[in-house]
Amino acid sequence: MKKLLVICGPTASGKSALAVECARRLGGEVVSCDAFLVYRGLNIGTAKPTQEERRGVVHHMIDIADPRERFSVSDFERLAVPAVESILERGKTPVLCGGTGFYMNAILFKSSFGHTPASESVRKKYEAIAREEGREALHRRLAAVDPESAAKLHANDVKRVVRALEIFELTGEKKSAQRDGTQPRYPYSAFAVNFPREELYARIGERTRAMVEGGLVEEVRSLLESGVPEDAQSMQGIGYKEVIESLKNGDNLSIMSDIIEKNTRNYAKRQITFFKKMPNLRYLAPKSLEENAKEIIEIYEN
Repeated sequence: MKKLLVICGPTASGKSALAVECARRLGGEVVSCDAFLVYRGLNIGTAKPTQEERRGVVHHMIDIADPRERFSVSDFERLAVPAVESILERGKTPVLCGGTGFYMNAILFKSSFGHTPASESVRKKYEAIAREEGREALHRRLAAVDPESAAKLHANDVKRVVRALEIFELTGEKKSAQRDGTQPRYPYSAFAVNFPREELYARIGERTRAMVEGGLVEEVRSLLESGVPEDAQSMQGIGYKEVIESLKNGDNLSIMSDIIEKNTRNYAKRQITFFKKMPNLRYLAPKSLEENAKEIIEIYEN
């Protein structure tokens, strides 16, 4: 089996361009692992790669969901794993690219659901809570009884949150106390470009300004006018929620842009912390696109 190539790291670190360059050199296809690139119509605020930027490389898991609908980690896994299998079956290299660690891990690892038998009635109870009170409320319930499991699970991953609550209710024991963990699904090599913090923040600032000048506010207005609710999951992404608040409060573009930039920096910190825990991740010094791609390919092939 071909190894998967993983390009990960914080926002604005040049992952998309680097993944495309590596895919071109390997004859591979890119599998996006980004929670908001799945939504159609969210282009500017997600820095979705244009057709020109994709440079003829096939991309998967982009524009596959309606922005009015919820899309969970389980939904992603259900669609992404067959995409990876298809790439492998055709003798090509899957290049995973993105900054949503939970989505990337859903492809790379099989999560164990514990040895406790399932209870349909308990599961349905928690699924009803997710529907009626919201996924975040369900996730808070898990955090109250099993904070370790809650820290590892995204609120959108309802299936696994429900399972962890189910285990606790049936046994009185935390899922995090069980030694099931995760099992690698594929061999892989993972890379991240390690920008100095101040340089990364400068890149985030430049990208934020480019998004605002490139029509982010107009994009959000268009989505809302098309019937996407402001509380839709797709509208909770950084950039989108700030524009919605700005439209409500009448903030000027400068204030809005500063808030987006600040929230993006905080998100980048969380991404860096998350990916530090990824097994076998190699950090690269920032060089030119060609130099970084060459270094990755040499390591990947040896």
